[in-house]
Amino acid sequence: MTTLLVLYRRPDGDSEALETFEHRYRDEHLPLVADTPGLRATRIWRVSEALGTDTDLVLAAAMDFDDRPSLDAGLRSDPMRAAGRILREIAPGLATFLVLEEAPDLLA
Repeated sequence: MTTLLVLYRRPDGDSEALETFEHRYRDEHLPLVADTPGLRATRIWRVSEALGTDTDLVLAAAMDFDDRPSLDAGLRSDPMRAAGRILREIAPGLATFLVLEEAPDLLA
């Protein structure tokens, strides 16, 4: 499995700015992501704290695909490109994207 993990930092402004971001993320961005071909699951978390340090992270999202080619095809799809356009509008420069590959050999 290949996972696209996205970490979102707090938008500039007060709590209303965060509420606006979350509202648009939920209502505009995520419906487009849901239509991405090859997407197996999407999980979203609010970041409640960072142990031992301060953080400006507010959300984390994980999107699971069967493998890297499936992720790449999903990223090139019309729904994901549209989702990307929305994300650049509602969270400019606030997202960090990580591609995660399972590493069962490290658990042995």
